[in-house]
Amino acid sequence: MSGFFADGDLSPNRIELARRQAAAGAGYIDLTSSNPTEQGLLFPADVLQQAAAEYLAGRRYVPDPRGAPAARAAIAAYYAARTPPLLLADDDIFITASTSEAYGLLFALLTEPGDNVLAPVVSYPLFEYLAAIYHVELRPYALDEARGWRIDPASLHAQADERTRAVLIVSPHNPTGMVVQQAVPALGSLGLPIVCDEVFAGFPYRAAAVPPLGALHPELPVFHLNGISKLFALPDLKLGWIVLSGAASAQYGDRLELLNDTFLSANSLTQALLPQLFARGMSFVGSMREHIHRNLDLALGKLGSCAGVRVQPPDGGYYLFPEVRGWSDEEELVVHLLAHGVLVHPGYFYGYEVGTHIMISCLTEPRNFAEGLDRLLAAL
Repeated sequence: MSGFFADGDLSPNRIELARRQAAAGAGYIDLTSSNPTEQGLLFPADVLQQAAAEYLAGRRYVPDPRGAPAARAAIAAYYAARTPPLLLADDDIFITASTSEAYGLLFALLTEPGDNVLAPVVSYPLFEYLAAIYHVELRPYALDEARGWRIDPASLHAQADERTRAVLIVSPHNPTGMVVQQAVPALGSLGLPIVCDEVFAGFPYRAAAVPPLGALHPELPVFHLNGISKLFALPDLKLGWIVLSGAASAQYGDRLELLNDTFLSANSLTQALLPQLFARGMSFVGSMREHIHRNLDLALGKLGSCAGVRVQPPDGGYYLFPEVRGWSDEEELVVHLLAHGVLVHPGYFYGYEVGTHIMISCLTEPRNFAEGLDRLLAAL
């Protein structure tokens, strides 16, 4: 047998076995969910129905390799309203079926087998899978926990070599909540293309706003990845985008158009909905932000009063990544918490093995969230 995952062990790990056992018994509260539709956060159905009806009444398939012009214009207006603004031409925008697909397109665009890209540690597991699919080496650069998980410039430079083709940045970062709020000199000195995942940009917390990285580094080719899954709580409608800074558009725009035209994965219905999502959906985004902020406030207060927990307020996003003292084995800790009726993720799920950390999602429905925190603290 050959191919992706051919030699990997896909059997359930100890945490999954403990989760199944808990589910079969008294059950547990899930503090890991990133699915808004499971937490009562449902985008207004009337907006979707009206926009869909308008599309269906005059339905035509008019494919565009960069995406529907009206949808791209709506995305451009969104970036013009960001802080600071990022001014775009419509041709600087490519619509995809998802952020994951956007990553795949950029790996194909920027790398050849045997090349490497730099990715943060702590890191979302998606990067590892993509690197394996495209036969690219993933080189980890450090985030400095003591400095609010800021990018470590010395680590960036130490990991780059002649086959480094890009730097991956997540801002707001998943799961630490770090936001890149000003230019990073090390990025400028490396001069590499930047792939910036900003799917949580609609949810600043400690930071006043989430700047588009291209506005902070206009001299670099920057690819901004976002979509409706997180911003509008619509993971089921599958639409993402790649926004290219001026330098990225000039250098890579034509080749990315050819790649996107090869798949044309984004469906026409969701593209037709997008202008109305931006025009009529931002109040819903505001209510979701309030939901997340209330949970963050509650969690920071409860966890901050526990001597065995060290937690930093995130700049943005909707996750917490606290350190738990008195435990040396994250797997043992998570299994222990499951036995007390609450599920969290261990830090090693995100490639971080310094200290003992857990991940908590503040997207959780508020009553379950409060009860889950109480169970967690009682178990500790």
